[in-house]
Amino acid sequence: MPSGQRRGRWSGVPLRERPALRRDELLSAGITLLGSPDGPGLTVRAVCRAAGLTERYFYESFTDRDEFVAAAYDEVCATAMSTLMESDSPRNAVERFVALMVDDPVRGRVLLLAPEAEPVLARSGARWMPNFIDLLQRKLTRITDPTAQAMVATGLIGALTALFTAYLDGRLPATREQFIDHCVELLLSAAGR
Repeated sequence: MPSGQRRGRWSGVPLRERPALRRDELLSAGITLLGSPDGPGLTVRAVCRAAGLTERYFYESFTDRDEFVAAAYDEVCATAMSTLMESDSPRNAVERFVALMVDDPVRGRVLLLAPEAEPVLARSGARWMPNFIDLLQRKLTRITDPTAQAMVATGLIGALTALFTAYLDGRLPATREQFIDHCVELLLSAAGR
């Protein structure tokens, strides 16, 4: 039995379902490594060791490390986007985003800090940013001019990204409630209430 694998791990799981489960386990391990407080220490071996899988299974789902890092980042971005889409008010959106990104700082560091350390994520971040801007722009219904909507949404995403990054890094001495209130106020004031 390969090192790191548990006996009976896949017992009762149909063969056709195992690759997807292994992929999910690798991504979960990768997100944890990518969002480590000490910075990304993500190698193929480290991911496999953390997931308890062999490199054979890594390459069953991913062609290389860069594809894997991008997939882990995409997983976090998709979760963040889903969380924001389910929100029914600016306060609810901020509270849910704080719960996702600050209460689970691993995910927050992946979304906001890992792109600084992982060159491959520059492309992924650039691909995701328009989605977040578009989502916010659609919520700015009191601003009727599409150009003004786009500028306000883009500025808000930049400001919120800087705020969340500083808060996650511990550079903002605000309480959780102060932080949420400030972000909500920023959204409401920019949206024209």
